[in-house]
Amino acid sequence: MKLKDKTVIITGASSGIGKSLATEFAKRGANLILGARQFVTLCELAQSLEKEFGIKAVAVQCDVTHEEDCDHLIKQTLVTFGKIDILINNAGISMRALFNDADVKVLKAVMDVNFWGTVYCTKYALPEILKTKGTIVGVSSIAGYKGLPGRTGYSASKFAMNGFLDALRVENIKTGINVITACPGFTASNIRNTALDQSGQQQGESTLHEEKMMTSDEVAKIIANGVENRARTLIMTGRGKLTVFLSKILPGLLDKLVYNTIAKEKNSLLK
Repeated sequence: MKLKDKTVIITGASSGIGKSLATEFAKRGANLILGARQFVTLCELAQSLEKEFGIKAVAVQCDVTHEEDCDHLIKQTLVTFGKIDILINNAGISMRALFNDADVKVLKAVMDVNFWGTVYCTKYALPEILKTKGTIVGVSSIAGYKGLPGRTGYSASKFAMNGFLDALRVENIKTGINVITACPGFTASNIRNTALDQSGQQQGESTLHEEKMMTSDEVAKIIANGVENRARTLIMTGRGKLTVFLSKILPGLLDKLVYNTIAKEKNSLLK
């Protein structure tokens, strides 16, 4: 699939991986519907992409935890472009708190964005993507293959996303659409700065060493290439591939390795 003149919806497009995805797909000639809560920032991004790459980009204010917003996002795409070729479910939020300390509302908030946001947007877009035999992408995480301590809600939401996408893929083996589960490793973006603490407040400063991580631009290129090549699963780092492998053959060893890795965080929650 070449991306020139394709219609692409990207949620969570105002920053981080979403912003990089918007730039990468615009660079390849796609027309964009950009969804996020930060409408002014989104409008500025859409205007700059139109000017730089000569494509059409439309900003739509959208909170993916609200089903009616997701419905509106899809309807606006059809009003503007008349079709949908690609949906990228990128909107996401993280958390950092031990389950014993966290308010249950924190886990619900994370699930509402990461899982239900994906379900809502996919539900409304699917009939149109079936017409174009297009692609649905879920930006998941290695945390959807291995539970991470201090991130129970995040891992739960990504496991749920992975299961949803996997089942959707099998349901559509004969329809011609493609479903991609994209799993970056730790990425240098603002998702950790906006991660929720035990009471549901943003934690602020990242606790991880951002300089050692892959960039959001690198993630965007891998996803764009995956869409063009109609990939199935994108595990983006060697450590991620090792994690998936060890989860199948040596899960006990992986438990210890993950614990030791997270214990090295700044201000680690693990004592």
